[in-house]
Amino acid sequence: MLSSTVNAQDSANKATTTPNKPNILFILADDLGKEWISAYGAEDISTPNIDELANQGIRFDNVWSHPQCTPSRVSLITGQYPYRNGWVNHWDAPRWGQGYLDWQQNQSVARVMKDAGYATAAAGKWQVNDFRIEPEAMTKHGFDDYAMWTGHETGVPASAERYWDPYIHTKKGSKTYKGEFGEDIFSEFLLSFIEKNKEQPWFAYFAMNLPHAPYTTTPHKTKVDGKLNKHKAMVEYADFILAKMISRLEEMGERENTIIIWTTDNGTNKSLVGTLNGRKVRGGKQKTTENGINSPFIISSPGLVPTGVVSDTLVDFTDILPTFADLAGANIPADYKLDGQSFAPYILNAKQDGSRSSILAMGGMNEAEVSEVGIENKFVFRDRVIRDKRYKLFVNATQPLSYEKLVDLQTDPEEKINLIDSKDPQIVAAKAALIKVAQAQPKRDNDPKYRKRQALSWDKPVTVKSQEWKH
Repeated sequence: MLSSTVNAQDSANKATTTPNKPNILFILADDLGKEWISAYGAEDISTPNIDELANQGIRFDNVWSHPQCTPSRVSLITGQYPYRNGWVNHWDAPRWGQGYLDWQQNQSVARVMKDAGYATAAAGKWQVNDFRIEPEAMTKHGFDDYAMWTGHETGVPASAERYWDPYIHTKKGSKTYKGEFGEDIFSEFLLSFIEKNKEQPWFAYFAMNLPHAPYTTTPHKTKVDGKLNKHKAMVEYADFILAKMISRLEEMGERENTIIIWTTDNGTNKSLVGTLNGRKVRGGKQKTTENGINSPFIISSPGLVPTGVVSDTLVDFTDILPTFADLAGANIPADYKLDGQSFAPYILNAKQDGSRSSILAMGGMNEAEVSEVGIENKFVFRDRVIRDKRYKLFVNATQPLSYEKLVDLQTDPEEKINLIDSKDPQIVAAKAALIKVAQAQPKRDNDPKYRKRQALSWDKPVTVKSQEWKH
């Protein structure tokens, strides 16, 4: 059950047996919904390499991220929901200062993998630490090596660049890579790391910047104009990068024992509209409708993962850490409050379905403020959505609990018909089960947890009185 931390921990602590510890390549695209992936029925673009990955593995239809960058990324890193880890809102640490993802206060999927004997590397976007004052943050989070866009650091104009002439932080420091394209640097860095470490199991986290704004040309399309055409070129380049990485893994002899996961952190920018299976779909970033949180999610590994499968198994981003731990044979500390559940037995074909009966998504927007204590979320209890394989409940930001609507995702993909007052016995039973999940959650969301550090000139100022300002 979603609400059972004990069961989740039990699931994570019982490692699934695989012949050899598989390598894991986890690719996370930025701001991209299913309406731009042709494997899911997108009609305005072609993504042949992502489509082929789906054909060679499992294409998941019911995987939830959260509506925006920070809550999604911290959930997959920690295995906890935003209401527990505190990062409910989007928070751009290099730009706004004040808080950061504290390695002493939070678990990390990389540390779990490292403790299990994996070589660990990350490349791309991080944005929850400021490398100017925490230059070794990635090491402390468990990565052996890294090449990260710094995020847009206040007072450092060059750091705004993530695509052409990107500003990248490595163990040698932060600098501009003149004339180069960010995703090329990140992919080559990870491939080099894999080549050097292929005698042991490895975990590579590729948090792509593509296709997040600002919209840009790419090495394959240097003359393209207009937001929509640039967006499509960026998605196509992300598709190309996947093909390049798979080809190089094959050349290294690493593809056979490597599990590739390809997904995205949230829906597309709301200014873009794509066609998905005959309907126009506007980007849903920052929204808890399906176009904001139901992320493309594909897993492939020759000989380990079944091929040609389209799955309705329920998964959310808190499940990533315990699943990787399960695959690695790692043990998560028993006293760690984990929300996620491993779906490793399912992808290894040891079980016919995942263990979940419901999943949850919440958060996003930039509604946090700074008190004399630190970063605090606007709401005592943030609105959220909970679903089973068919029905979805919208929970209001209130205590005592109240509910906005219930929708049938099978018959109403645009989520327009409110069934909250339906007397149909099946609908009543589904609503009761989802309400029970909501009732089992804490009545108060945590705020971000981090050790206070020295004040910085770019810190957002204190604007509210701790806790008193909350809604």
